[in-house]
Amino acid sequence: MKNDLEAKKRIDELTDAVNYHNYRYYMLEDPVISDYEFDGLIKELAELEDEYPQYAREDSPSKRIGGAVSEKFSQVKHGTHMLSLSNTYSKDDVIDFDGRIKRFLGYDIDAEIEYECELKFDGLAVELVYENAVLVQGSTRGDGITGEDVTVNLRTIRTVPLRLYKDIGHLEVRGEVIMDKNGFKKLNKERIKNGLSPFANPRNAASGSIRQLDSKITSNRNLVMFGYGIGGCSKELTFKTQIELMDKLKSLGINIDKNIRVVMGIRGALDFFDDIAKIRDALPFEIDGIVIKVNDILLQKQLGEISKSPRWAAAYKFSAKQEISSIVDIEISVGRTGILTPVAILDPVNIGGVVVRRATLHNQDEINKKNIDIGDRVLVERSGDVIPEVIKVISKGERSGAFELPDKCPCCRADIIIDGAAYRCMNELSCPCQIKGIIVHFASKRAMDIEGLGEKAVDKLVDAGLIKNVLDIYYLKRGDIGSMDGFGKKSEENLLNAIEKSKNISYDRFIYALGIRHVGEHIAGLLVKYFGDVNAIKNATIEDLSSKFGIGEEIGKSIYSFFREESNVNIINGLFEVGVAPYIADVPKEKADGGGVFGKSFIFTGKFDDFTRDEAERLVKNMGGNVEKAVKKKLDYVVAGSNPGSKYDKALKLHLNIINENDFKELINK
Repeated sequence: MKNDLEAKKRIDELTDAVNYHNYRYYMLEDPVISDYEFDGLIKELAELEDEYPQYAREDSPSKRIGGAVSEKFSQVKHGTHMLSLSNTYSKDDVIDFDGRIKRFLGYDIDAEIEYECELKFDGLAVELVYENAVLVQGSTRGDGITGEDVTVNLRTIRTVPLRLYKDIGHLEVRGEVIMDKNGFKKLNKERIKNGLSPFANPRNAASGSIRQLDSKITSNRNLVMFGYGIGGCSKELTFKTQIELMDKLKSLGINIDKNIRVVMGIRGALDFFDDIAKIRDALPFEIDGIVIKVNDILLQKQLGEISKSPRWAAAYKFSAKQEISSIVDIEISVGRTGILTPVAILDPVNIGGVVVRRATLHNQDEINKKNIDIGDRVLVERSGDVIPEVIKVISKGERSGAFELPDKCPCCRADIIIDGAAYRCMNELSCPCQIKGIIVHFASKRAMDIEGLGEKAVDKLVDAGLIKNVLDIYYLKRGDIGSMDGFGKKSEENLLNAIEKSKNISYDRFIYALGIRHVGEHIAGLLVKYFGDVNAIKNATIEDLSSKFGIGEEIGKSIYSFFREESNVNIINGLFEVGVAPYIADVPKEKADGGGVFGKSFIFTGKFDDFTRDEAERLVKNMGGNVEKAVKKKLDYVVAGSNPGSKYDKALKLHLNIINENDFKELINK
């Protein structure tokens, strides 16, 4: 800085900026800058305050740790401060960290210090307080001094023990609550379906889940807690090293990550970082780096802490996963299920060492909520093997509104229907963009059961132009495929025989094979049971379809729309013309007194000697029974084979009627 006045002005600007971004991040859970940019502001402010301490304000973020305390929860004062970590972003920074420790301790520069290295989880820091081995309080880190009381919510997490395995008078466990990648995808999918804005990343999802006023919501989120240290503890817990502490916590029942490693010297820590970087995307949860800690507890105490972080530990973070770019165009892709997905074409931007040129916009609802259009400057996030996505608009371009998806399929020009949050092409049997997925489903074992027509075979046949829709399957002839790569005369013969055999199939499996949106095996069976053949289903109204057997208006609309698409009807008629002749299975007309299958509900679990589960389920359906997918109190029969799974255990708890394979055979023979 040139002078004190400029220094004061810049400190004020940075203080206001960091406080604003802290508020957006922790309170609104809606960041507008990347983590890397935020850390840059913090670093610049800290350096200026070190040089000009007289201008450091009372509300400086350097005097706080983490986010503000929400008024939704009562406040909890931590027994000892919950510190955050200083961040490093390069090998040189990590080597400097090692050098500072040696200088503080008076060690020779060539000395090697033993470090304990851990994963840096990308979640929400919490504290668990145990009294006489029982969990009595759980809180967020908050500002490091005072946090939020979220005890009820933390109790819902399965990896948080309600009682320690051994008696400890007092223990304050520090840990990180995270959401795994699969849980995050599932949660966002549900939020989008319900018209809610998706979370920007698993960290925000974990934070939002823990800070729910309704603990039932928290319990349904796939949350995990990993312990990483302690605050205060009673005298019976003794340890001399950080790794010994972690082992002791594990023995008490605290969830500890298995990737922890003790290394000699800072080069060992750098090697650990490189090893973790290689497996990062394969981990089930998000991490944003590693944590390097002096292993010796006496040295930790000797090193002490600065205002907000310990001298004996530092985070070595991966390259940024969020960056800002501009949308230069928006393309529409049509997936195998007919859903239109808008994709942003970006000014190329380097995110975490990868050049990103495309990012998903999810659907029209998300575009509208975020008000996204071509020309906007946007925040883009890349997360492991997940497709990069546009998180939010930073500034609008020339157009003030939001981009609109087309009303015609860009792949086949068929009409588009709005199906919940999705825009969907209804040309389900012959749209070129959907055709591979359609054919694989049509030929699958539970549908037309055309053995030999799996994904690889379908890829080759479609790419070769031999199949353009499901009807083309039945026009394949000898000599068409025998010379293709991966096929021979024998495999060609087997496939053609399987195709011929599939012409004689039960009507419910034929309806299921058509791939009508929302129509699974159960609904297909009901359609045949109540309407009979395709013509009756085709001529039914939405009201007929949705009220006849209680499937609901959404499914009724889907079936109705499918048969309004002329190309779908033409394909079905073509199938009948080439000899596909589905039959309606005979169903007993009378209920059997005191037993039998008609009208009874079944579930199958385990392995059977004389039939597969598919065959048993099909037999029950053909005899007028119902097959359930989940165990519930009103089940008539649970048929258990060898090595039954969790369904069997649940059936025992509910005291349901459990029978074996022989009992089932006797039942169907009646």
